Amino acid sequence: MVGRAVGSAGEPFVGERNIIFYDGECALCHGFVRFLLLCDRDGKRFLFSPLQGHLITKLLEPAVREKLPDTLVLRTADGRVRIRSEAVLGALDRLGGIWRAVGILGRIVPRRIRDAVYAWVARTRRKMFGGTHYQCPLVPAELRDRFVD
Repeated sequence: MVGRAVGSAGEPFVGERNIIFYDGECALCHGFVRFLLLCDRDGKRFLFSPLQGHLITKLLEPAVREKLPDTLVLRTADGRVRIRSEAVLGALDRLGGIWRAVGILGRIVPRRIRDAVYAWVARTRRKMFGGTHYQCPLVPAELRDRFVD
């Protein structure tokens, strides 16, 4: 955990939802967002916003933002900020069901090892998965309210 969010109580659209901040120029990050959209069919668990967007500057203090990776960040509904492997496992936990079990099992691996693997994937993700020039994936109209710039 990097820190706590600020200003979340004054943001009515944030409410009790978790926010996934993702690299808007990373195909792997877009793939994870699409996965979460598919699994969170009722749309009650997550909002999505690119790391390059405005929402992150409203919710997180500059000192917290400076420590964030440029890949994936989970800001939980209660204001905690999760990064690297904890962001991925935390998102899986919040999906519930089998994905919660995967998140729990993932934590059997020590964080140092999980984060080393995460860092390797993060460094090579553009070579392995490509990139995109769009900050927000094109989504159907019924899902657009789940994306915040």
